[in-house]
Amino acid sequence: MIYLDNAATTWPKPRGTAAAIAEVLSLRGANPGRGSYRMAELSSETVYRCRVRAAGFFGAAAPENVIFTPSCTHSINYVLKGILSPGDHVIISDMEHNAVTRPVAQLARRGVQYSAARVHEGDPEATVAEFRRCMRANTRLIFCTHASNVFGIRLPVAEIGELAHRNGILFGVDCAQSAGTADIDLRSLHADFLCMPAHKGLYGIMGLGLLIVNCDKQLRTVIEGGTGSLSGVNVQPDFLPDRLESGTLNVPAIAALDVGIRFIESVGRERLEAHEMSLVCRAYDALAAMPECLLYTQRPQTGTHVPLLSFNIAGIPSDEAARRLGEMEIAVRAGLHCAGDAHRKMGTQSGGAVRICPSVFTSAEEIDGLLDAIPLIRQDA
Repeated sequence: MIYLDNAATTWPKPRGTAAAIAEVLSLRGANPGRGSYRMAELSSETVYRCRVRAAGFFGAAAPENVIFTPSCTHSINYVLKGILSPGDHVIISDMEHNAVTRPVAQLARRGVQYSAARVHEGDPEATVAEFRRCMRANTRLIFCTHASNVFGIRLPVAEIGELAHRNGILFGVDCAQSAGTADIDLRSLHADFLCMPAHKGLYGIMGLGLLIVNCDKQLRTVIEGGTGSLSGVNVQPDFLPDRLESGTLNVPAIAALDVGIRFIESVGRERLEAHEMSLVCRAYDALAAMPECLLYTQRPQTGTHVPLLSFNIAGIPSDEAARRLGEMEIAVRAGLHCAGDAHRKMGTQSGGAVRICPSVFTSAEEIDGLLDAIPLIRQDA
């Protein structure tokens, strides 16, 4: 199979991932932080080792600032609902995933105000100006995607973060489509909160997200419960990571994430990004030469895009094109990609688009296999 659905989840996983999970299940399967016996200590070591590695990878001030959550969506909800109150104003972009737009819409029904800043592809100054234009006296938070999960367009998050901090506004970033590929360092992004999944560009597995905190702001809790600390009182701890990590952690997924980050470090993030971007550009250039193919963005390039691409084949609905590619053992993703706002912005809301996204394991020959299949789909239409 030619697997090009890596924006949904990367596959295959790095060598050593399955072994790390098996080791947890067979030798480190106790509940971390809850026991004084050796297996519980080994489980806690697994969690702490990954916490330290993630902190170093993203430039966090301390390992305890890395919070493990059930998903990137949970991380985003923890930030939005942990900060915003009725009467507050939040700025998002017009290219957000439903993981942002739906909780913001729910908060709006409770009295939170919001604005959606327009993103200008390839023009960071214009994009920052749009965020500046949206600011109000009661703006409490700017929260935006680092890169569109549909069109790969990157936002100038460092400049947006600087704008936020100059005006005393907190800043959070959804790194679902950039973590592991793009250069992300809390110290240069001016970000107070980073949210990301483990199973995409970090090459972990499903069922785990990260929330990395880079400020002294104490979030209101969305989930409360057992933390293994301060167990004699019925209030949530006020220190990290315990305040935001109630319940038993997903230790097998944490072990897999540790393997994933080590894998990226061994390959080299810049090398990984260059490989994936070269494949996306290979696809873009070939699709641009096919009259039947519709493209929606500028030619992707490092700095303004992440390596993913959406397109359509004239006269063929995106879901039908994806189905036919699937019959040829080519895995892509079609439809609205849980990002209706992004599709409305680009004019593809009626039928969505076909999305491809390579990984470090994708070859040029596999991209050519996709390109060879498209004329065949057109012939069958």
